[in-house]
Amino acid sequence: MKEFFFDDDTFTDDLPRAEAIARELGKLGVTWSCNAKANVPRDTLKVLRDNGLRLLLVGYETGNQQILYNIKKGMRIEFARRFTKDCHELGITIHGTFILGLPGETRETIEETIRFATEINPHTIQVSLAAPYPGTFLYRQALENGWLDNANAELVDSHGVQIAPLHYPHLSHTEIFDAVETFYRRFYFRSGKIASIVGEMVRSPEMMKRRLREGIEFFHFLRERREVAH
Repeated sequence: MKEFFFDDDTFTDDLPRAEAIARELGKLGVTWSCNAKANVPRDTLKVLRDNGLRLLLVGYETGNQQILYNIKKGMRIEFARRFTKDCHELGITIHGTFILGLPGETRETIEETIRFATEINPHTIQVSLAAPYPGTFLYRQALENGWLDNANAELVDSHGVQIAPLHYPHLSHTEIFDAVETFYRRFYFRSGKIASIVGEMVRSPEMMKRRLREGIEFFHFLRERREVAH
């Protein structure tokens, strides 16, 4: 065992509790990571970092403030920017997650989110498609507004690849689906990001193996998505 990960979306909601857990882990010399919302103050981040925190998995979802309001995320873009800057300065790695196709999505907001992600520059990202699970508010909202139709109601295809079940009058299933690959390419295929990844690989044989494996998986993922699209 090399590291603990706390897979808890509310881990940082109670700051004193998070700091108390961190201090006990620090006494044990444990390396650990956790989920976090992009609003953790710098003082708390420093306590977590000083007691073994390596990485935060952060659900940014979008770079558009109105979409954050639409999904009741309770987050402001400027707070997310400041939080991310603090993490970079403190040496805390961020894996950022984003969702395309949420209510209010347009071609312009997709572009805004891609620009936001490249600007704040988390270490790695995951881009998903909005998934209206039956029984959720999003599912009811999609049915009421005609965003979901029977022909595209599945969340994944027969190979397990996530598809875009939602569509809007101004944005089709295909446009939302194709935007995922565009997002990944524009984020990772930047000279600065490539140099950062290569530097990481050169410094650590273990990271070299991990990044090569992830690279193979990434291109396999892109190939599977193209097969779905066709």
